[in-house]
Amino acid sequence: MNILVAIDSLKGCLSSAEANEAAREGLLRTWPEAEVVTRRVSDGGEGWLDAFGGVGASPEDAPLPGFESVDVEVCDPLMRPVRAQYLRQGTLAVVEVARACGLGLLRPEERNPLRASTYGVGQLIVDAWQRGCTHFVVGLGGSGTSDAGRGMLQACRDNGLLLGDMPQVPLSFVLATDVSNPLCGPQGAAAVFAPQKGADTEMVRQLEQQSLQFARENAGRMGLDRSAEAGAGAAGGLGYAFMQFFGAECRSGAEVLMETMCFDALLARADLVITGEGGADRQTLMGKLPCRILCHAKAAAVPCLLIAGNVADREELLSAGFADVICFNPPELPRSEALRPVVAKRQIAETCSRFRFIPFP
Repeated sequence: MNILVAIDSLKGCLSSAEANEAAREGLLRTWPEAEVVTRRVSDGGEGWLDAFGGVGASPEDAPLPGFESVDVEVCDPLMRPVRAQYLRQGTLAVVEVARACGLGLLRPEERNPLRASTYGVGQLIVDAWQRGCTHFVVGLGGSGTSDAGRGMLQACRDNGLLLGDMPQVPLSFVLATDVSNPLCGPQGAAAVFAPQKGADTEMVRQLEQQSLQFARENAGRMGLDRSAEAGAGAAGGLGYAFMQFFGAECRSGAEVLMETMCFDALLARADLVITGEGGADRQTLMGKLPCRILCHAKAAAVPCLLIAGNVADREELLSAGFADVICFNPPELPRSEALRPVVAKRQIAETCSRFRFIPFP
């Protein structure tokens, strides 16, 4: 039996690699003869580089061929020095913006999207450009910023990559994200995401006005406006800056990653796929990572099982094609306890050890 395990990270609890390993341990208790293949996955947010296997790779999750990790000192959201990494393969660079401007780099009392800057992301881009990279895959997610990419653009100008509004050399950017929000408006970066980054009502209003003004100025000067396009609001408007100034294309982060790791070839050898996330509900079916994996599994006629720390809308998930949808936390387990990594690993392992059959649809 060949079982493919690809579980998304459980935010604030387990990385994708840790969740996969817990599932693998549980599966082998019941299926000691099985071949359990694990693959770290991400939709473009935190864990994006780890999913490529270039940073902190384990024997079970080897790096994808040809990638090297580059370590750089850049500015964090409050312009303090921090070490960040990106991956390089020839002229290709893979960047995770959370490494430079992530919410996780800030203490709760430091969160203020009126101050937080994406300058460090620009420093990563510049460093890769100076090493000969001209093609970029940028994972947008987990940012603590809402500056519409102004900081990133300033870093590019300070270091000669941008001459006014134009890149010094032709560059191509693919933005990996599951966010389809525009830059401004009720579904924009400030209204939807800034409160998660520490913004109160007045801050949201100011951020919205700043983004509107920035987009208007750029549209008038450059003759195009990409602020209303899907993905412009990703990472606090960083998506907009890449699209407006670098002609970036937005794509599903999960799809970009699965193409790179030849996920369909892994599926061709699998009898079962197990995916998962922290919480599964009808929003899972709106293009989230487990849904993307399900689509590929259905095309390959491989049953796909979904596990999650909490589950709602189970019938909708089953109707979409999941072979089964299982909550690995018992209802009586307090949330604070469920979020402890040691507890989450135990619950995933015990749940997977209880599988006694392949759940074909």
